[in-house]
Amino acid sequence: MEQNSATESGGPLAARIRVRLPELPDTEARVARVALEQGPALVHLSVSDVAALAGTAPSTVVRACQRLGFRGFQELKIEAARGAVAPTPPAADGDDPAARALADTVRASRDALDGLAATLDPAVVAAAAAALDSAPRVVVAAAGLSVAVAYDVAYRLRALGCLVDAPADALTAQLAAAQLPPDGVCFAISHTGATRSTVDTARRARAAGAAVVALTSYARSPLSEAGTHVLVAGGQDLVFGLETSASRIAHLAAVDTLTHTLMALRPEQARRHLHLSADVTADHAY
Repeated sequence: MEQNSATESGGPLAARIRVRLPELPDTEARVARVALEQGPALVHLSVSDVAALAGTAPSTVVRACQRLGFRGFQELKIEAARGAVAPTPPAADGDDPAARALADTVRASRDALDGLAATLDPAVVAAAAAALDSAPRVVVAAAGLSVAVAYDVAYRLRALGCLVDAPADALTAQLAAAQLPPDGVCFAISHTGATRSTVDTARRARAAGAAVVALTSYARSPLSEAGTHVLVAGGQDLVFGLETSASRIAHLAAVDTLTHTLMALRPEQARRHLHLSADVTADHAY
């Protein structure tokens, strides 16, 4: 494996990994070396990407992270990102921090949307829409910041006449997914594609014979491996060291694409339910 002198140069994270490297089994040591070689670039990789680079399984990546003292791969990525983010310098004359923050945030969101054309496959969108069109029931699953996207998915699908269940509780979501009929659909959303509760829900749906529409920012992840129709859309993880809304903006745009495709498959049914939705909305507006 080629060594990268720039990322091998040091830093708190590198030191933390190196001190435990000798005690790791061979497969986990390969994961640790990938983390050292990638350095800050680790934030752009999924757990499956790292597994492929290390020639091992995603579960080994997670075990290696835990043996290194992290709760999992996502915490390792966060530490890598912290090492990459330089402290924001004090504002100089004419250097407005709010203006800079706005410009960087808009740029991150624009980059995420521009990337949709390259990552979102229209054929997969069409197949996912067809599965939703024929599904007698849809279960929507997400956790953390992806829950906002899940609520949007549930509302939009319901407004188009789909029978939707979007449990707030992870265990209830897994139970609902396990009870899906073979022609049902689980719509699972996770930016990293590695959120355990969401991936487990998708796996239970697949075990029941149902289809899984997976919306994630990474083409290779545990969620994409569990998905029947994988919608890849997303942005960078961090701006100023904070999680950004860029990936969720890209996910919402992907949902718009999917629901418009679904509308084309059921024009009359969609029109009827959209009129009903408009009536309900009108009753709650002044």
